[in-house]
Amino acid sequence: MSFTVLCFGDVVGAPGRAGLASAIPPLKAQYDPDFILVNGENIAGGSGVTPATVRKVLSLGVDVLTTGDHFFRNKEYEGALGERRLLRPANFPASAPGHGWGVYEARGGVKVGVLNLMGRIFLEPHRCPFETADEALAQLSPQTRLILVDLHAEATSEKVALGWYLDGRVSAIVGTHTHIQTADERVLPKGAAYITDLGMTGPYDSIIGRAKAPVLQKLRTGVPARFTVAEGDVRACGVAVRLDPETGRAVSIERFQVAAPTKKGADAEKDE
Repeated sequence: MSFTVLCFGDVVGAPGRAGLASAIPPLKAQYDPDFILVNGENIAGGSGVTPATVRKVLSLGVDVLTTGDHFFRNKEYEGALGERRLLRPANFPASAPGHGWGVYEARGGVKVGVLNLMGRIFLEPHRCPFETADEALAQLSPQTRLILVDLHAEATSEKVALGWYLDGRVSAIVGTHTHIQTADERVLPKGAAYITDLGMTGPYDSIIGRAKAPVLQKLRTGVPARFTVAEGDVRACGVAVRLDPETGRAVSIERFQVAAPTKKGADAEKDE
């Protein structure tokens, strides 16, 4: 018996939400997942979350939404805080609203722990993710052997280090934030599935999800520009992880990248 998890990388705006909706049915048919984990820190207009976008993504059959450094960017985030399936990084300051981990019931009544962490290199110097992981696992491990970690970080070295640190104590460590899918998926020696970055669920005719022209203007001239969400070449990226529910160890990890129809103009979903 195995337990299968689909993990999707950062969903960017309305194109990303549409791409996710398009990709889930065929991936369900292919992998028959027991649990779906999605990073949604950019689901609302490319930055942050709103109650409406959280509801839309969860309605697709998603079990848990993780986030990252953009969690508080949209002023409507407060309306989504009551959704227990929405996580923010656990190592935000203790006084920050929201919660960073939880235990959820998957298909067949199986319990799954999910921990959302954020790195500190090139990001805000929040609480130590290594120590926060220790604190969270002290509560999660007695409840379930199946524990998934979304590690939202910029530096590949920090992600790899946390992967080695958590190997043998969690089932999977999946990196998010950089929007570029890496090719280093593997099962670590003590049984944790690992990938440095899941990639992006959003428009790839872009600069990590944003329209190219304003980003190029900012990088070339230093003049501020409004970074709008791009539209073309929408793809859903992530991994399928098979776990042994008795031991919590990973059996396999497989990357996927699914092209989605690109809708523009009147046919496109409006962002929120």
